Amino acid sequence: MTGTASPPRPRRRIFADLTPLRASAHYRRLWVGSTISWMGQAMTALAISLQVYEITGSSFSVGLVGLFSLVPLVAFGLYGGAIADTVDRRKLGLYSATGLTVLSVGLAAAALLDYHRVWLLYAVVALQAVCGALNGPARSAMIPRLLPAEQLPAANALNSVTMTSGMMAGPVLGGLIVGWWGYQAAYLIDAVTFVAALYAMWRLPSMLPEGRKGRASVLDGLRFLGTRPNIRMTFFADLAAMVLAQPRALFPAIAVLWYGGDAKTVGLLVAAPAVGALLGGLFSGWQGRVRRHGLAILLSVAGWGLAVAVFGLTRNLWLGLFFLALAGAADTISMVFRSTMLQAATPDAMRGRLQGVFIVVVAGGPRLGDFLAGTTADLASPAVAITGGGVACVLVLGLLAARWRAFARYDARSPQA
Repeated sequence: MTGTASPPRPRRRIFADLTPLRASAHYRRLWVGSTISWMGQAMTALAISLQVYEITGSSFSVGLVGLFSLVPLVAFGLYGGAIADTVDRRKLGLYSATGLTVLSVGLAAAALLDYHRVWLLYAVVALQAVCGALNGPARSAMIPRLLPAEQLPAANALNSVTMTSGMMAGPVLGGLIVGWWGYQAAYLIDAVTFVAALYAMWRLPSMLPEGRKGRASVLDGLRFLGTRPNIRMTFFADLAAMVLAQPRALFPAIAVLWYGGDAKTVGLLVAAPAVGALLGGLFSGWQGRVRRHGLAILLSVAGWGLAVAVFGLTRNLWLGLFFLALAGAADTISMVFRSTMLQAATPDAMRGRLQGVFIVVVAGGPRLGDFLAGTTADLASPAVAITGGGVACVLVLGLLAARWRAFARYDARSPQA
């Protein structure tokens, strides 16, 4: 016996790993700022929808809000990524966040002046999407520069908590604030929430892309993606889930047909995946110990597809909500590892452009899924659309995994794109 003490075993975490918040003051400020501003943006999104309906009395006009947001987001997502690989990402993030702040102030001013024009709301929504498409790739590309690679899964899990909690709490607060004090209050509060995000961006060091060589090309980013099968597979896996097994467009119909419910039932169906996603982020401590990120993505996407498929077979509301929550948790796990792989296996000079592709996939995939699910339900039935979509997701994922077998062997300790 030498008397030498054995090294302590690493503590097994259950809850979200907060190490990135303790290790980097820059990341901590960025995370806090994003959390506060994300909730403010969710409030504004609901307020705009309510105001459009009050002006027009048309659900179609409210639906156009999503179109005015989606088109610029997809169009400028790739372009914003190319800009993020050319300029100082700190300045790009600061300027685009300032643009979002100014737009919220403009909405508040119009509401205070009693200037209610639907064209103005559509224009602001489109400009918000442009600023978001510029801000997102820049902010995401900064994170690998602020944290070591082993902390990226924890950071992405924390980011998922930000997004999910904002999507859950923001609309609730927005509805209450509009009801109590009017649209101008919601817009003004949103503008104030950007102060934290602007301060976080202002305190960051310069974030010029490493190895940049003049102007960054969108086509160069797409060509790079074509030579990187592991990164490409993260996008294919997400599209398999979001396009083939996306049931949300059918929630209004199945709330009545399956459960004999009403708008409250639709609200429960919409909330269930978000609750599961939030729990997936809060109980994410184990994810930092996972090294086979590709395998984790395959299993979590398959879990999404299976949960959706079983949901399509249920006719008990609470059992259905349970499987939707499982799907939401699986989606969060997939997102954490997909984001981590994209950040760790991509050279810094290409991170902005690939984050732009990520935005396009994340924004466009669910919309295509809504269209496919709605079409299939009309041609066959909601059950066929949901259960068949879940099974199709798993089958397509299996074919993809068989075609690119190295993806399942991806090891975070030696990331290969």
